[in-house]
This record gives sequence, structure tokens and C-alpha cells, in this order.
Amino acid sequence: MTQQIASELVANVAQVHVTVGQRVDPGEELVLLESMKMEIPILAEAGGTVTDVRVSPGDVVQDGDVLVVLD
Repeated sequence: MTQQIASELVANVAQVHVTVGQRVDPGEELVLLESMKMEIPILAEAGGTVTDVRVSPGDVVQDGDVLVVLD
């Protein structure tokens, strides 16, 4: 089942911890966002394989933007 992991706020992408093809476990950090001097880790809700990474460090994301796709 495909999972689209989206941002819940406007933020800067500080770090991307995954690459396409990588297997991730539930709770694993995928992306680190930064907003108003706070760091917000984006975690995998379920395990899967990364099929798409749609952001890079330095990008600005909006609420609802897809960051990572897992299958």
C-alpha cells in the first residue's frame, strides 16, 4: 500500500535521511524540517520501501506538500 508522507506546516527542509530504494521501519526518521528555529522530525508511520523523495535540503515546503512516498 502506497503511503504519501506530507508536511503538516510551512517549513525549511533541514535534512533528508532516506534515499529511493531504502527500506524503513515504523518510527524511523525520514526528513528533518525546521520552522521558527524548531526542528521537526518527520517519521515513518509504517514500514516500507522508499519509492520517491520529493524534497532536498534547503527546499521550502508548504502544508500538505508530499515529502516522501513509501510502498
